[in-house]
Amino acid sequence: MTEEIIIAGFGGQGVLSMGKILAYSGIMQEQEVSWMPSYGPEMRGGTANVTVILSDERISSPILTEYDTAIILNQQSLDKFEKAVKPGGLLIYDGNGISHHPERKDIRIFRVDAADEAGKMGLAKIFNMIVLGGYLKVNPVVELDNVIKGLKKSLPQRYHHMIPDNEKAIMRGIEIIYPVKGS
Repeated sequence: MTEEIIIAGFGGQGVLSMGKILAYSGIMQEQEVSWMPSYGPEMRGGTANVTVILSDERISSPILTEYDTAIILNQQSLDKFEKAVKPGGLLIYDGNGISHHPERKDIRIFRVDAADEAGKMGLAKIFNMIVLGGYLKVNPVVELDNVIKGLKKSLPQRYHHMIPDNEKAIMRGIEIIYPVKGS
């Protein structure tokens, strides 16, 4: 099994963190892993994306032009990466700020309204974990136990008190993700 994933959005949305947690989770499952971030000099507010590859075999290159999965958190990223999902692949997006929704018919499309849900939960910083939970429901590439281990490994010690909130957010994402009509 090899899963090639792009996660894209604005800096500050937890794009790179989500990728790092997925990567650590893969390591906990003894998978081969690649984590390659890309962001502009502005970081917060600018665009950011990360490529994560999880595989049972050696990874030949971390550089990709097509992906099995795209996890999209803003309109700019949707415009850029929707066409890069392989036919039969998966696109998951947060509907907040999206004006032109995905239209492809040859991929599976799911929506998770994580920004709205994080607001309702009063925990804006866990937005990315809601998205991650939704993704893991649709495509369980890593086990939930390993995601929690990945959280502990990737979060600085001073944020470990937030791990229960992150777990709650992951579970909420699992509950609220839904297929877009036609998927």
